[in-house]
Amino acid sequence: MKTICLYFEVHIPYVLKRYRFFEIGNDHYYYDDFACEDRVRYLAEKSYLPANKILLQLLNNYPQFCCAFSLSGAAIEQLEQYAPEVIDSFQALAETGRVEFLAEPYAHSMASLYDADEFERQVERHAAKIKELFGKKPSSFRNTDFIYSDEIGEKVASMGYKTILMEGAKHVLGWRSPNYVYQHAYMPKVRLLARNLVLSNHITFHFSDSSWSEYPFTADKLMDWLQSSPQEEQLFNLWMGYETFGDVQKDWTGIFEFLRAIPMLSPRYNVGFVMPSMVKEEPVASLSAPYPVSWQGEEKDLGIMLGNALQEEAVKKLYSVTERVNLCKEKNLKRDWLHLQCADYFRFMSFKPTWGNTFESPYDAFINYMNILSDFLLRVEAEYPTSIENEELNELLKTISNQEKMIEQLEKELKVAKKKKKEA
Repeated sequence: MKTICLYFEVHIPYVLKRYRFFEIGNDHYYYDDFACEDRVRYLAEKSYLPANKILLQLLNNYPQFCCAFSLSGAAIEQLEQYAPEVIDSFQALAETGRVEFLAEPYAHSMASLYDADEFERQVERHAAKIKELFGKKPSSFRNTDFIYSDEIGEKVASMGYKTILMEGAKHVLGWRSPNYVYQHAYMPKVRLLARNLVLSNHITFHFSDSSWSEYPFTADKLMDWLQSSPQEEQLFNLWMGYETFGDVQKDWTGIFEFLRAIPMLSPRYNVGFVMPSMVKEEPVASLSAPYPVSWQGEEKDLGIMLGNALQEEAVKKLYSVTERVNLCKEKNLKRDWLHLQCADYFRFMSFKPTWGNTFESPYDAFINYMNILSDFLLRVEAEYPTSIENEELNELLKTISNQEKMIEQLEKELKVAKKKKKEA
């Protein structure tokens, strides 16, 4: 039986306010709260709530139906603040037992490219938040914007994840089809699922395009395509941003009816559904990605996020203070550290076309971000001056780490002692 793996990304970056040079050192708040709330409420009402309502109905009516999500830390925090009913609706989906929530870096960051320890901290933080909200720790992983390489895959595997989602980039797949299960280049136990970018993009970008040769795109047409594919191709990974439903494709296009029709038609076409962790097919081959790929741009590489000198300057300055930030205990500083790592801010500095950008030019995006980053670096400097040598800093980090481990061990021993006393 052919199966569809439906996965949706939910990510809402914080909107940075216009931050001018003379505010550096005087204003330590970087966000446009009104714009953030407006964006979140819009997505909640036009996309997330109506789509979740449909999914819950489908899950209740069609036992074979299932799907997967990943929610970035920024999306979770803003939904909790501005649209908590959306979190409630996701929890209702989770309670069906047929919706999987994936792990990712909490800050929707590019830490996997710059700092392995920071990357691991963010993944652990995100997994803990997902378990807190939905009652189950994630077992599958997707990186920010599907950034993947052999090295990143190895790091993710060391954290215990054996199923990794990646972009079905042509220069990685070569002549191969994305409709199979693959394995890591040199770690055969790590399974790789590749996005079918053609079918996924048809839904996100071509659905209402009347000039498209295949218009109109109906659920019947999708099922026909799956059924007419080679018999040995069994897995179709349809992955997209959740805002596809109601935002990119407005409700009047029929996109919600399309979503509703997919599981309704599946029995007729003998098509099933699967979540990433449920995929059981054996890998047919290994995939090697010596250089990072992503789902951004035509090239499916890092060019749209790190392809020019502005982006490189900004990201290097940001990650230059990683160790010092991790020594800090000030909550607002820690919060801003996570928010400022969001990959979208670097994407806005691209000279290539990119979505969601409210700045007039890449230079405007760069200047605004660097003004904010300059203030942030001053705050870090005030906590841990650059006069402290790296060796001394490393010793401080070791001391703090050892203290935290000791406290954790003592807390465990205390719990055991209390339990024994109670039983006695």
